[in-house]
Amino acid sequence: MTAARDRGRGRPGDPLAEYRGRRDAERTPEPVPDGPALPRGDDDTFVVQEHHATSLHWDLRLERDGVLVSWAVPKGLPWDPGTNHLAVRTEDHPLEYASFEGEIPHGEYGAGTMTIWDRGTYETEKWSDREVKIVVHGGRVSGRYALFRTRDRNWMIHRMDPAADPDAEPLPAALRPMRAARRARLPRDAAAWGFEFAFGGARLLAYAEGGRTRFTDGRGRRVDGPAGLGPRLGAALGSRRAVLDGERAVLDGRETYMIFDLPHLDGRPMLEAGYRERRERLDELELAGPLWRTAPWFPGEGGAVRGAARERGLPGVLAKRLDSRYAPGEESDAWRFIPS
Repeated sequence: MTAARDRGRGRPGDPLAEYRGRRDAERTPEPVPDGPALPRGDDDTFVVQEHHATSLHWDLRLERDGVLVSWAVPKGLPWDPGTNHLAVRTEDHPLEYASFEGEIPHGEYGAGTMTIWDRGTYETEKWSDREVKIVVHGGRVSGRYALFRTRDRNWMIHRMDPAADPDAEPLPAALRPMRAARRARLPRDAAAWGFEFAFGGARLLAYAEGGRTRFTDGRGRRVDGPAGLGPRLGAALGSRRAVLDGERAVLDGRETYMIFDLPHLDGRPMLEAGYRERRERLDELELAGPLWRTAPWFPGEGGAVRGAARERGLPGVLAKRLDSRYAPGEESDAWRFIPS
């Protein structure tokens, strides 16, 4: 153990001893103060940091007696009082950590990317070794929350107020995807359509929430996604809640999840929105990774897309009316598959 790691161990009454003992100040960009924590401030600062470590989670930190009392919350703060989330008590952090963002290097405790998800002030209603009740005032989350200890370091966090967004709807348990009708020719009114490549893969819907992802197939049945896709796609979406529609395609010899529609986003069904709006919202998510990619789309360019599909040996193109709604489980002439 280096001297940097050893510094702070065994110091009586030092709430930052565990924090210092886990970190090498010469390697990590995290703040590692030399001296003991000293009470300062008004015990009213809170921060939530999004931590892309071994698994994505969110760290809730509350200023208390000169340190940031901390919990790791795997699914983030609950938005609805009907759902409690696990919160694992971690070591106290120095107050300077409330402004920390950066990359914790490989081999260090908590290696990965840390960003500030929300920050603000809070008020204490109750604070004991087994229960904490607070009112938070942040830019992304506000309201009354209770943390209660269940066993050892495991706690639960509960929202006491009504849902943060009372009109938000949960992700559907399963959707059967909308299907295209087969046609021989491209639509004549090409300007009213968007065009995509058909890759010939199996349909796959992804349901992402709280950094986790589950999948259903073309018949709405629960299935396993490609190896490694679930956690990595969930981490890419972070706190966003979404249903993605796509297919398992093989590109350059590698299976890739090609995403081409967005039936649900952040508590809002997108079924009645037009195809153009859904595609624009999907593009805004900037989903591109080693195992997934947002499929390209080309408004009004059917002939060029069909020609490119032939050159690439793809089975065809998909023509989708720009104003078409998403009709789960239906075959619709508003979506057309045209062979190459």
